[in-house]
Amino acid sequence: MRQKIVAGNWKMHKNAEETEDLLNELIDKLPTDIEAQIIVAPTFVNLASAVDHLEFTNVAVAAQNMHQNENGAYTGEISAGMLKSIGVNFVIIGHSERRAYFHESDALLAQKVTTALKHEMTAIFCFGEELKDRQSDQHFNVVENQLRDGLFHLEDKDWEQIVLAYEPVWAIGTGETASPEQAQEMHEFIRETIRKRYGSTVAENVSILYGGSVKPDNAKEIFSKPDVDGGLIGGAALKATDFAAIVNSI
Repeated sequence: MRQKIVAGNWKMHKNAEETEDLLNELIDKLPTDIEAQIIVAPTFVNLASAVDHLEFTNVAVAAQNMHQNENGAYTGEISAGMLKSIGVNFVIIGHSERRAYFHESDALLAQKVTTALKHEMTAIFCFGEELKDRQSDQHFNVVENQLRDGLFHLEDKDWEQIVLAYEPVWAIGTGETASPEQAQEMHEFIRETIRKRYGSTVAENVSILYGGSVKPDNAKEIFSKPDVDGGLIGGAALKATDFAAIVNSI
């Protein structure tokens, strides 16, 4: 049975003191008996302290990105080995903002996934269509291509370290709204796409998260859909009360 997951992506928010304050609030408010994986992804400079802070809790820590190479002359970059050395076992790869602002291609992301798996990290692989793709009725093709080019080089066993995160970019900060039914429609398509390539066992066991503006007031309905296994949360992850409410909705 696939795992339920709620992951909070803090993006470029929270300094050291603010990170500690938010972690303390989360420890107080998050349930300790829930059958779901809870993950937070602070900025790079606060990862080590977050790992230490959450050591005796049920909350794991993820990095928001990493470099595809092991080491070298890549000023400003962070390797998988560095992340593992401080106890980080999850990494977000291919977030829509990395694709859009830093021009990360599917080929590059495929390399990052391979590196993450080599270091026994779980890769939270993000993908999703933009508004122009949805309006031109190309959304299914775009998502299928992103999955194929980013992940279909993997072996069946590698999928044990993969979490999928569907981001309908067209419904994030655009004024457009994705309904729970649209989320389910795409998640069902994603699972079927995996099934066609890898078979039912891989398809039924991979967790598919929804990353389209999940909030306390819509989380329960979205998470109730049969192919939605949790969420990759953005803005609401920065408020302990909101994030805890979303986790409880799972």
